[in-house]
Amino acid sequence: MPVRWVLHWQPNQGSVANSQILNEITQCVDILNGVKGPRWKATLTFYRPCLRDQNIATDFPRDFLGISLMDQPNKYFFIIRGNKVILEADASILTIMEKLQSYKPKVALHFDGIQYKIGDFQVRLIKVAPNQAESLRGILMEVEYLPTSSVENSRKIMEEFLDIWRELVSKKSLPGQFMFADPSYADYGLSDDYSGQHAAIQYAAALAQLIQSVQSMRG
Repeated sequence: MPVRWVLHWQPNQGSVANSQILNEITQCVDILNGVKGPRWKATLTFYRPCLRDQNIATDFPRDFLGISLMDQPNKYFFIIRGNKVILEADASILTIMEKLQSYKPKVALHFDGIQYKIGDFQVRLIKVAPNQAESLRGILMEVEYLPTSSVENSRKIMEEFLDIWRELVSKKSLPGQFMFADPSYADYGLSDDYSGQHAAIQYAAALAQLIQSVQSMRG
């Protein structure tokens, strides 16, 4: 599986992400002669246990994340960030969870965007919204380097691509910038060979940073 980096849009103090900013960012793809591809969708869900007494001490996680990726339709990924645990399951696990009623979704965030092919790279510009009908609450960008699945071997060329990208975006004088939260895959016991588990961890890390930036703006 090709290596991906997931970045979040961090607005400047006093500004927020909106559709106009996303449209301006999309124009940078046109400058790089990006070829428009299909839509890209993913969903990240926050789960909480169904406890009758919230004060009872338990050995199971108090909360965790679940994520489905469009290019991994038969898989579902669970992330317990506090314990650095990533689990990969068959997508049918959602039906089992619904029947067991041990955990319930608290909040679901939907990622919806467009894919663009730029040479050896694939770029996805993604809006984040609490449900598919609401306006965007954040912007993510996924950069995929197609020739390799090695996390370390791709690092230099990914950094070079992002330098070019950030320079283009800076010329738009937009109120913010893309930031990359580089997770430590070794903490989750993952190898250098990129997989769907790596992608799930990246989405969770990027989303955590996005939420933190939104909260700091409100604070």
